[in-house]
Amino acid sequence: MTLHASHTDVLKRLKRAHGHLNSIITMLEQGRDCLDVAQQLQAVENALIKAKKTLVHDHIDHCLEHAVREGQQSAEDTIREFKEITKYL
Repeated sequence: MTLHASHTDVLKRLKRAHGHLNSIITMLEQGRDCLDVAQQLQAVENALIKAKKTLVHDHIDHCLEHAVREGQQSAEDTIREFKEITKYL
């Protein structure tokens, strides 16, 4: 897999989620309020959802399109891969 322009954004979102997860662990160890923990969990979930969508859309827009245009894979294989990756949206 090659590095795409969107991977920088995906990495940034994943690092943000990682930071939130570390905060949640600390919060739970300190016995923090459940509402505060739930807010942090929501932030992690949102960051992961956005990272996943960005990655999937980039794959569709660049990898699949490029594979068909360059004749690297058949239209049938590209459609199969498209169907498979869109399950994650």
